[in-house]
Amino acid sequence: MLLDDYQERLFVGGRDLLYSLSLERLSDGYREIHWPSAAPKIEECVMKGKDASECANYIRVLHHYNRTHLLACGTGAFDPLCAFIRVGYHSKDPRFHLESHRSERGRGRCPFDPSSSFTSTLIGSELFAGLYSDYWGRDAALFRSPGQLAPIRTEPDNERLLKEPKFVGSYMIPDNEDRDDNKAYFFFTEKALEAEHGAHAIYARVGRLCVNDVGGQRILVNKWSTFLKARLVCSVPGVNGIDTHFDELEDVFLLQTRDHKNPVIFGLFNTTSNIFRGHAICVYHMSSIREAFNGPYAHKEGPEYHWSLYEGRVPYPRPGSCASKVNGGRYASTKDYPDDAVRFTRGHPLMYQPIKPAHKKPILVKTDGKYNLKQIAVDRVEAEDGQYDVLFIGTDNGIVLKVITIYNQETESMEEVILEELQIFKDPVPIISMEISSKRQQLYVGAASAVAQVRFHHCGMYGSACADCCLARDPYCAWDGIACSRYYPTGTHAKRRFRRQDVRHGNAAQQCFGQQFVGDALGRTEERLAYGVENNSTLLECTPRSPQVKVVWLVQRGREARKEEVQADDRVLKVDLGLLFLRLHRSDAGTYFCQTVEHGFVHAIRSISLEVLAEERVQGMVSKDPGERGPARAPCPAHAGGPPGARPWYKEFLQLIGYSNFQRVEEYCEKVWCTDKRRKRLKLAPSKWKYASPQEKRPRPKTEHYRQPRHTPGS
Repeated sequence: MLLDDYQERLFVGGRDLLYSLSLERLSDGYREIHWPSAAPKIEECVMKGKDASECANYIRVLHHYNRTHLLACGTGAFDPLCAFIRVGYHSKDPRFHLESHRSERGRGRCPFDPSSSFTSTLIGSELFAGLYSDYWGRDAALFRSPGQLAPIRTEPDNERLLKEPKFVGSYMIPDNEDRDDNKAYFFFTEKALEAEHGAHAIYARVGRLCVNDVGGQRILVNKWSTFLKARLVCSVPGVNGIDTHFDELEDVFLLQTRDHKNPVIFGLFNTTSNIFRGHAICVYHMSSIREAFNGPYAHKEGPEYHWSLYEGRVPYPRPGSCASKVNGGRYASTKDYPDDAVRFTRGHPLMYQPIKPAHKKPILVKTDGKYNLKQIAVDRVEAEDGQYDVLFIGTDNGIVLKVITIYNQETESMEEVILEELQIFKDPVPIISMEISSKRQQLYVGAASAVAQVRFHHCGMYGSACADCCLARDPYCAWDGIACSRYYPTGTHAKRRFRRQDVRHGNAAQQCFGQQFVGDALGRTEERLAYGVENNSTLLECTPRSPQVKVVWLVQRGREARKEEVQADDRVLKVDLGLLFLRLHRSDAGTYFCQTVEHGFVHAIRSISLEVLAEERVQGMVSKDPGERGPARAPCPAHAGGPPGARPWYKEFLQLIGYSNFQRVEEYCEKVWCTDKRRKRLKLAPSKWKYASPQEKRPRPKTEHYRQPRHTPGS
């Protein structure tokens, strides 16, 4: 996916297709280009043993070439090709077509295999790419395609440079205002030659090379002569100095700041450990990366020696430096470099000093195993009490986590606050790409067969009370005196003096009980009525809005009785959706209070009056004919278990509890029980209905399945 805020379009590459979508609403006025592989190429690809599905044209490259054209490259049935896409200047201009007469061979720009790891960035007119450049996926290399500069690549068959890498991301990050000193950075993982614990260790890397590198004159001709790499460390400090390392890089996000020379880099890692599976996010500053590349080189004297710090003479110009005025201006290009400087770079591409994250630890660690983290995008937000980085993390089951982390300098600890858990796609499919538009406050999420857009903030979902809004700790939202609404850090705002927000501490008591908030700062306790049948199961639903709260259940068994905390046991379970009774007793009747506790703030968000119906009374209505008592088998609605014309047993029961809409129940019975030849005994589940407040005196039907602790945005 390629996001274009200027043209207000989202460009998406798929299988044999390119799309141009509106950023305002993806499904409105979209355009597409059909770009399949040529029939002879497909036939040749299949004859070489590839699967037919692999022999399509998968678009793997999409970049802005200039203001009127995109550069696009596809796998082309294992014969990569590139072309230019004509696009309009503005969303009102409908131009979006393929200029097929300008198509070119794509080898070195795009991988052959659609599933191969790949990264690319366009710098000027040259495409810099990390890919496997051959048909069989064995030749891993960093390429620069021809433009104003000659084509160039890493030296083949040199495991010191790249050893079975998985390419993740690439960016051009300038060191200074001298454009000749610009460097391209590649993020990848590879098998580590320097690992002490076996040859199969995987390390995350940052590779760096000069954009204007043209190779050496006699050594490394048409090969990179400035390529260096350093280890990227993301680990949790442990006892006795033994750290838990997260070594495999899944995704990387570069957050631009006001200083374009010093962006913040977020790395999403997983662990290759056989003991447990986990994920971590580490943050890196460019100062740490530059320090590693300006530091000592790693050296290995021979096969039987260990890797160590190189302490010999370093030639001039410093290996890995660019031919620029900043570096003295003595050399016009790398072809003028002395042979010993080029030879040293070839033999010492690895830096000795690893790159460590900010605070020397991850900002977030996930080891619960609920899902695998795959993608990351970050938005920087100004809040009332400071600046926060909001992390949007895509998982392998279609969920996006919206998270902030808060560093406590006194305790040197990191607090993780999950703001939302968004089920983006109906099916649990992996999220494979994410693009972020801070201008539009939108996140664009891609899976294999769908693209969705999600707003950064859903302030209204935090409730209609000041306390709920404050406890949410969402930097996008604040209490404005009337509702939980979007927070605006600057400019005039009609309700500015009423804004209440405390992201760091979530102190609702301090924020919500000032003079302006006399009244319902807590929000009302919702009242409900529920019925259960003795010896059957039932669920008292209560799902708090905040993922951080602790839920406490209290019960009052009579008007004058005091409230007691409900204790969970093998019959009564506290689950995510509420309080589950596996087998109801008559003594369970009473009023149940769902109470949340967060940051010392206690709030009863729901009270449920539970009435337990005697099993004999219900069984009396579940009979084979009107005069027979006792248990009966569940009939189909068509004949309802009695004589022709007899009133079905379930209508008797539902009428008893005040329920009159039988259509949904009949459809359910027809679907579930009428196809069962054994006609099992009916087990009533009163929790299949949602009940109104006691004032309404009449239950209303539940129109959906149990509400999950997440919501699905429009897509």
